[in-house]
Amino acid sequence: MKRVLVSGASGIVGYGVLRSLRHAGQQCFLVGTSIHDDSVAPAFCDAFELAPTTNARGYLDWLLTTLRRHRIDLLIPGIEIDMYHWVDHVPEIRGTGALPLLNAPELIKLCKDKWDFYLRLKEAGVACAIESSLEQDFATLEAKFGLPFLLKPRQGFGSKGIVLVTSGAIFQKHRQEMGITLMAQPVVGSNAEEYTTSAFCDGRGAYFASMTLRRKLSRDGYTDRAEVAETAAFAPAIGELCRLLRPLGPTNFQFRLCPDGPKLLEINPRVSSSTSIRTAFGYNESAMALEYFLDQRIPVQPAIRRGRAVRYTDEQIFYEDSIHF
Repeated sequence: MKRVLVSGASGIVGYGVLRSLRHAGQQCFLVGTSIHDDSVAPAFCDAFELAPTTNARGYLDWLLTTLRRHRIDLLIPGIEIDMYHWVDHVPEIRGTGALPLLNAPELIKLCKDKWDFYLRLKEAGVACAIESSLEQDFATLEAKFGLPFLLKPRQGFGSKGIVLVTSGAIFQKHRQEMGITLMAQPVVGSNAEEYTTSAFCDGRGAYFASMTLRRKLSRDGYTDRAEVAETAAFAPAIGELCRLLRPLGPTNFQFRLCPDGPKLLEINPRVSSSTSIRTAFGYNESAMALEYFLDQRIPVQPAIRRGRAVRYTDEQIFYEDSIHF
């Protein structure tokens, strides 16, 4: 029986991974961790561990002790901060007998700063890159990008922290942050033409399998509504990015589809927030990771069912003596 630990199990990625592994039907002992002792996480795992915050002084010792106690084979980050922390401590983690599900270290580092990421794409002449700037002069940015344009955090994920600039007055409120924490980009495409593709990459410049969703975002930046879409329109861009960046394992590519082709919003070098939706349509990247990294079984492109998904608020009931399903 494989033993898997998933961090951030109280969040949409974490419990999405746990649910996907349960759905796969493999014999797994699942450990979920969270900093919240009153979360939904225990409903989706065999054992729950209350975690310290990832930046706490004793976090690494806690993690290594937990991995040994549960004899973990594979650990999967459900939150970005864990991914960035674990990649700096792979030898210690591997020393417990566990394998961390992490993308290529160079790509993880590059994706941490969107400006550095843009410069890498620009240097390589990648066609789907969105022009970006650290310019602090409003008139210059208006002439280059038109109105409105966007200010995006150099670090972060989803749509959190994005500012839509429609006037000089709005820009002036954030001018001092330009180059330090913010960068500017034009508005490309439309909200109705936003897509998310997850690909299982081979680390050598190609990928084994993929699935694309046309999506609408929630206010928190996660996929709120989604419809299964074809990957064909994005395959050339994904192929170019894979050859350049050599991602490994589950990798999430986010695009806007424009008249001149797809434009890359960002790459998340990990399992994405729509993973449980993908599983429901036949693309279980968590199960693929288990088989690939622990059993050395090459993923194959699964048959994808057509349809749409809608996320909604629900509740999980915990009785004193049992869990209500």
